[in-house]
Amino acid sequence: MKYYLIAGEASGDLHASRLMRELKQRDPQAQFRFYGGDAMKAEGGVLVCHYSKLAYMGFVQVALHLHEILTGMSRCKKDIAAFKPDAVILVDYPGFNLGIAKWVKKNLKAKVFYYISPKIWAWKEYRLKDIRRYVDCMLSILPFEVDYYKKHDYDVTYVGNPTVDELEPLRTENFSREAFCRAHDLNGNQPIIAILAGSRKAEVMGNLPVMLDAAIRFTCHQVVIAGAPGLTADFYQPILDRFRAVPPVKIVFGETYDLLRSAQVAAVTSGTATLETAFLNVPQVVCYQFRGGKLVYKIMELALRRIRYVSLVNLLLDSPAVVELLGPYLTANRLYTELSRIGEDCADRRAMLAEYERMRSILGAPGAPERAAEAISRFLNDK
Repeated sequence: MKYYLIAGEASGDLHASRLMRELKQRDPQAQFRFYGGDAMKAEGGVLVCHYSKLAYMGFVQVALHLHEILTGMSRCKKDIAAFKPDAVILVDYPGFNLGIAKWVKKNLKAKVFYYISPKIWAWKEYRLKDIRRYVDCMLSILPFEVDYYKKHDYDVTYVGNPTVDELEPLRTENFSREAFCRAHDLNGNQPIIAILAGSRKAEVMGNLPVMLDAAIRFTCHQVVIAGAPGLTADFYQPILDRFRAVPPVKIVFGETYDLLRSAQVAAVTSGTATLETAFLNVPQVVCYQFRGGKLVYKIMELALRRIRYVSLVNLLLDSPAVVELLGPYLTANRLYTELSRIGEDCADRRAMLAEYERMRSILGAPGAPERAAEAISRFLNDK
């Protein structure tokens, strides 16, 4: 069969690549075209457009790049029409993907699958109307989404969380922190603060300066940034030039998980990375910077009034396991204080790690890509 996939960011690229691998196991003749990234490209098929060209979020960024986004959507529609897929598989990225879903259902016979549900339970619940109309099968990766959709009389299939598949093997394999430090000219005897500032340019530009301002105050620690896929060291350098740190701040690319396994504590931009950090048992402070100050923050509070938390860790646990510093409350002073509070062995640090263990139990066993591929194959073969 022919599959067209669309992933709009780094985590979606990784999750979609694992799904492609499982689809090939069930369908050796599978053909793939996709909007995605390097991980999907490594699985074979044709990369039509890299997600880094369309990875914009927030009203301002979308408005500034609206022409690029609309051009990308038009190109995507034409490419799907020419490919004539049996299945279109959408991975999160709702602003773009729901528009594609609507167009596909009105113009093609392809079945539309959604792998990793849009977070309509947080905001923009009106999107449920489009999901009902244009999505044939929703594959959920968060347990609480099943009850949410059931309450709205829409059936979804919970397949488990792909983060478990990606990270569970790392929790049991032998890992040498010393080797990681040697490879990156780090002091193996000095603790590391990991900084995960986001995967999009706008996120990094908003979050990284505050994160660095706080982290370099720890004079007995080394600060290491996880470089985002699709970005280069040259992009980070102007931000680093604003801060003088001894030893100098390092950047590592393609080794985020090893960095986390080597770190004592982390400052993490809200998103999938918070879940990954928790799964690998690294105490963290969740950060998200945006413009507009307290007025915009209050507007966001109203928009997100249905949920109590922003980070996936706290949402899964339904408790404030990790501190969330958002908007005007993300300051270097506050971040420094919160990192200090969990940086050494203490009751707060131990309590966070205990909550991480509960979170892993909630997420359950590995197998999300396999279950998702099986659900897609079964749906296509039954229709």
